[in-house]
Amino acid sequence: MGTARPGRVRTLFADRTNWDREEALLSERVAAVRADGGAVLDLTASNPTRCGFRFEAERLLAPLAAPGALEYEPLPFGREQARAAVAGYYAERGAAVEVEDLCLCTSTSEAYSFLFRLLCNAGDEVLIATPSYPLFPYLAALHDVRLVEYPLLYEHGWQLEPGALDARITERTRAIVLVHPNNPTGHFVGAQERAAIEALCVRHGLALLVDEVFLDYAVDAQPRQSFASALPGDAERPLVFVLSGMSKVAALPQMKLSWIAVCGPEGLRHEARERLEIIADTFLSVSAPVQHALPAWLAECGAMQAQIRARVAENIRLLDGLIKDTHVSRLEAEGGWYAVLRYPAVVLNEALALGLLEQRSVLVYPGEAFGFATAGWVVVSLLPECAEFARGAGFLVGAVEAVVAEARGA
Repeated sequence: MGTARPGRVRTLFADRTNWDREEALLSERVAAVRADGGAVLDLTASNPTRCGFRFEAERLLAPLAAPGALEYEPLPFGREQARAAVAGYYAERGAAVEVEDLCLCTSTSEAYSFLFRLLCNAGDEVLIATPSYPLFPYLAALHDVRLVEYPLLYEHGWQLEPGALDARITERTRAIVLVHPNNPTGHFVGAQERAAIEALCVRHGLALLVDEVFLDYAVDAQPRQSFASALPGDAERPLVFVLSGMSKVAALPQMKLSWIAVCGPEGLRHEARERLEIIADTFLSVSAPVQHALPAWLAECGAMQAQIRARVAENIRLLDGLIKDTHVSRLEAEGGWYAVLRYPAVVLNEALALGLLEQRSVLVYPGEAFGFATAGWVVVSLLPECAEFARGAGFLVGAVEAVVAEARGA
């Protein structure tokens, strides 16, 4: 038998998986309440399958029984009929995407994984907005990619400053990530912002990754332009990868189907497809029943989107009524299904969230969950059923008013 070398400690696990696994205090307290049989009024609920929406079960489940699903087709990018349905989804939104430029995946997380492997060597950098979704640091770490943050600014609405991105580009930068609209701020990338960022990518030879999972959820219900469509005029485009999927488009996260649309100049698209095909062929991760069902699901998704938009609109109306003439303000959002709330920074975000949970059994996101670095921020989901949402939001506003009054000696 072999023996360990004297003085040497062998590490079995990779450094990249040496995460801080200590459970956050807020999560511990939530688990304790539920373990004791208590109910939590959850204003972080963002799983559409558990928020009281009406799903047409028979219409959604019947396509999974397609006889063709019994045949194994090891196609790296997925079945052509399924990809044609995705191309049709984009055509309805004014974007021409070729079937050959679409790659099916099981999730947007897997799509990011494929693209980080396609574009980045170990230690390369990707620019990403803050505030943003907390999953990105884990995805980057798993692929030895370094995230470099650029700020989203709030001045009469959210906006990004292309100059701030330019200043963060180095020789190791490989790509810029945009979330359109951003989660949780709801910021859609404007036409001028988009033109400037695409020009920046062309100038520096960078790829552009655009996550559009919330594209169909504009607060004003007006269609927004996908990055899969070309800009007006003859401006040169970079290589663009557009990500989306059924988790948000059809409110079916459990069905595990997403996609990558490869856009931009033909030469770059061709090279990207050739390399991406080998990555996808290595995993072949999308199940046959889901691929067979995709065309029917996309044909039905409009009704579910309408339900969600109506719920979001009503909860915004309720929230705005509750915060009127209080110390809580809602930052303007153009899309998505979250609300960012600001309050006087007299108490830390986590302390406010913990107090709300302990005193009222209401759960909200402290701002740090999405990268807000200072006190005075909480985030709530707009998906909970309206009566529950109004009750929880009322408790939240009351908690803020109480801590502000205490801090000011009232």
